[in-house]
Amino acid sequence: MQDNDFDWYGPETSTFGDRLAAAREQAGMTQAQLAKRLGVKASTLRAWENDMSEPRANRLSMLSGLLNVSLPWMLTGKGDGIASPEDENQIPADISDILLEIRDLKASMVTTADKLGRLEKNLRQKLKEI
Repeated sequence: MQDNDFDWYGPETSTFGDRLAAAREQAGMTQAQLAKRLGVKASTLRAWENDMSEPRANRLSMLSGLLNVSLPWMLTGKGDGIASPEDENQIPADISDILLEIRDLKASMVTTADKLGRLEKNLRQKLKEI
């Protein structure tokens, strides 16, 4: 394999937990901070990063939004993810703050969309009972 073909966080070189930890670190968050934003315990996030368990689909979607990586990359290492350590550039703090706010809004939108879907399903069931 040539150097330019090397996929730093690809399936041959990393696990889901490795990619999650790397994306979290690149986003500048601790495990506790990310867990709080996801609404899970820090021990749950640690289990994900240690490949002891995996998140459900709704949490995966929230993770990709918060960490600004694609779902396929989170799962397989292919797609839009983070750069290799050699390619990383330092992002100024003010831009990082804006990116964090955008990620929070994305996660909030996913949560709201999930809630809306559950409410719609509940309404449809109630309407069938009438």
